[in-house]
Amino acid sequence: MAKIILGKPPKSFTKELSFPMLDGTVGTMKITYKYRSRKEFAAFVDGMLDVIKADGEAEIAAAKAVIAEGVEPAPNLGASESTTNEKNATRQADYIMDVVEGWNLDVPFDREAVEQLVDELPLAATTIIQSYRTAMTEGRLGN
Repeated sequence: MAKIILGKPPKSFTKELSFPMLDGTVGTMKITYKYRSRKEFAAFVDGMLDVIKADGEAEIAAAKAVIAEGVEPAPNLGASESTTNEKNATRQADYIMDVVEGWNLDVPFDREAVEQLVDELPLAATTIIQSYRTAMTEGRLGN
């Protein structure tokens, strides 16, 4: 049994993840996450949400400015599927880059590879994000 020592948290921790692949097999990968305390994780999430909120507010402000200038017709505030998908993919890649230190895939852990993972295996990206959240808020690494 491990002795509990407060005030000396790990710098990182490793977790093996698995998720269903489109071909019916199960994909697995080992992820090394950056450790954050519960409070540090909350501040991290708040920062991510501030970016999303600012992005949305900027779009609304730009649309209001166009409307105020009398441009007809008023712009559509709804985004296209490709625009929404691109923003979500970028945010997922940003998140993963901020919480992961490395992985055991055959490609180096870098921004380009993370963007490819998000694009080609969206469930893998979601699993990485959800697993980290669970570990930081509940302290669980297992199922």
